[in-house]
Amino acid sequence: MEENMKFATVEDTVEYRLFLIPDKPGDPEEHREVLQKCIERIMTQFAPMLGPYIWQNQPFNLKYKPGKGDVPAHIFGMTKFGDNIEDEWFIVYIVKQITKEFPELVARIEDNDGEFLLIEAADFLPKWLDPDNSANRVFFHQGELCIIPAPKKSGTVSWLPTTPPTISQALSIISTHPEKILASESVRAAVNRRIRGYPEKIKASLHRAHCFLPAGIAAVLKRCPRLVAAGVQAFYLRDPIDLRACRIFKTFLPETRIMTSVTFTKCLYAQLVQQRFVPDRRSGYKLPPPCHPQYRAHELGMKLAHGFEILCSKCSPHFSDSKSLVITSPLWAGFLESLKKNDYFKGLMEGSVQYQERLEMAKNYFQLSVNRPESSHAMSPGEEILTLLQTIPFDIEELKKEEAYLPPEDDERWLDLSPDQLDQLLQEAAGKKEPEPISKGQEENYDLTQVSESMKAFISKVSTHKGAELPREPSEAPITFDADSFLNYFDKILGSKSHESDSDDLDEEDSECLDSDDDMDLETQEAGEEASVKGTLDDLKSYMAQMDRELAHTSIAKSFTTQKQMEPLSQTTNDNPEEEDSGTGGSVMTPVDVDLNLVSNILESYNSQAGLAGPASNLLQSMGVQLPDNADHRPTSKPTKD
Repeated sequence: MEENMKFATVEDTVEYRLFLIPDKPGDPEEHREVLQKCIERIMTQFAPMLGPYIWQNQPFNLKYKPGKGDVPAHIFGMTKFGDNIEDEWFIVYIVKQITKEFPELVARIEDNDGEFLLIEAADFLPKWLDPDNSANRVFFHQGELCIIPAPKKSGTVSWLPTTPPTISQALSIISTHPEKILASESVRAAVNRRIRGYPEKIKASLHRAHCFLPAGIAAVLKRCPRLVAAGVQAFYLRDPIDLRACRIFKTFLPETRIMTSVTFTKCLYAQLVQQRFVPDRRSGYKLPPPCHPQYRAHELGMKLAHGFEILCSKCSPHFSDSKSLVITSPLWAGFLESLKKNDYFKGLMEGSVQYQERLEMAKNYFQLSVNRPESSHAMSPGEEILTLLQTIPFDIEELKKEEAYLPPEDDERWLDLSPDQLDQLLQEAAGKKEPEPISKGQEENYDLTQVSESMKAFISKVSTHKGAELPREPSEAPITFDADSFLNYFDKILGSKSHESDSDDLDEEDSECLDSDDDMDLETQEAGEEASVKGTLDDLKSYMAQMDRELAHTSIAKSFTTQKQMEPLSQTTNDNPEEEDSGTGGSVMTPVDVDLNLVSNILESYNSQAGLAGPASNLLQSMGVQLPDNADHRPTSKPTKD
């Protein structure tokens, strides 16, 4: 019963839309033709970057989408990026570049979380912008991030709607006021920081490793490297039903294995490496001892072979022969000619091995991204693999000879990051500069008041149900307690004198118009409210005094550091007779040194982390406070005697 169970999961998806501006109503067919030409130009121009890219799940793709309601006809694309978040940000880079290269296009991009670009720049957004009013406000135009503002008051800006704009309204605003909707420099910098390094970053996201694979898989990956993603995903997301096909291999026999080099993305490689798996004894896939120098290559090849076998097992044994990689679309000839004009083949001689490799890559790219079928007749990865096995001639002996010339493997130390390296990566992802190390002189003269002042600034910030705001800079102003404001706050809560704030606005004539009976009722009501407030405050004072009396007989006071001062009982008695029976025995309770206790407790918590991440370091780091290392090396607990 459990073997037949499958769990539905929500796949991470990013959607992107490209609109023409100005969006003038006209012949729908003419509009469609213009957008189709834009698609062809875009996919041709970005083919050198998109063609060799290895996608986690689905590739970048574009298609024409007719208008519906307030949304005009546009170019639409959707990609399921799964566990590799870098695919999503690469698409952000591509969309941004498209609007830069094609100024007549405006782009919107969203994912399952909605306006994820705003989430990335959350620390720098204007206060008025929130998820409730952000719809149809965020666009890319001419390579820059734009946010359509909201008017402070209704009707103050004629060209800004008071409610979130429709797509048509937004396109009109972008067309007529492009200079007034540019996002702030800090918001743009936050998004640009996330996509910084592309397209060079693509190469850094790859990992090359040796794999002991069946020759058929080696030949397929040599012709179509992107299929490694489908193989890894099939293994990574396998279930007991999938593994039934791997008890006895029918397509990729273990006897045909050879050593080859496979290029993964780092995400795919990590997924393949981190899962522990023992093959079925009937499969014929046996692994050498873990101490064997090529154990990792055998393990990777075994896992990848299981993934490819699972993919092929899901195909019908008599799938349609019409599903082939031969390009029959009328768009292919124009697409190929455009590639040649854009120097896609880099001057390679037509018919050469390298030319054919780039041609096959272009065909795969065209089939997936430009001429992607919408119907159920689209070829599955397993069918594509079986088709390639039938069309690609390969010689196992020749592949074995190539083992001596394999390129070296990439270093995989990135899989085991130290805590310091992880902190550095997190800081870079958050856009924070790595703090400069504290010198020895700075350690000796370190001012701990910075810790207490930063904490006070944090406490003084307003917090709501949405969370607390962290101070970006330590506050220099001292924290004060205003008794009048405190009482006024209670007045507002209890509803006292709610009409007083408006009394100054009344004219003398208006005040004279009040009935004498109303005056008496009002005075009676005020007196009752004042008595209620006084009673509430008296109750609070009574509770506080009772708590003080109870705590005076406990040892809790010893856990706090107090100010070194004593006051004569006589002075205290004269000043505050209510504390006569507080049980202090001739002296008042010494006031607690709040700052000293605060710093001591934070330092103790920080020291107990032993250099690892923890609440104290996280809170201090968020407030911009960097503590020096503990040079005392004192134990956190007292040693016990045997």
